[in-house]
Amino acid sequence: MKKQEKKVKEAAAIKYNPQDNAPKVVALGKGLVAENIIKVAEENKVPIYNDPETAHLLNLLQIGDEIPPELYEVIARILIFVSDLDRLKEEMGKSGRI
Repeated sequence: MKKQEKKVKEAAAIKYNPQDNAPKVVALGKGLVAENIIKVAEENKVPIYNDPETAHLLNLLQIGDEIPPELYEVIARILIFVSDLDRLKEEMGKSGRI
């Protein structure tokens, strides 16, 4: 029986400014660093999109790198997810439910 390897947690943070060509990587980490990135995001109410495969692919880049075209589709899904959360928060705030 083959021993199952424990996967190391990976995390990445991206930022998008409309004046940039593409979103940029602003934080990368594995293990404890990844856990700290997630903790800081949670403390600052930054939306977290849980996708280990994408986190791994982003960890192959460097901080400050623009997202390559090969990742545009998955990054677009993440940006839509964040936009939907922002819109939901705004709607809930208007109704007094926050």
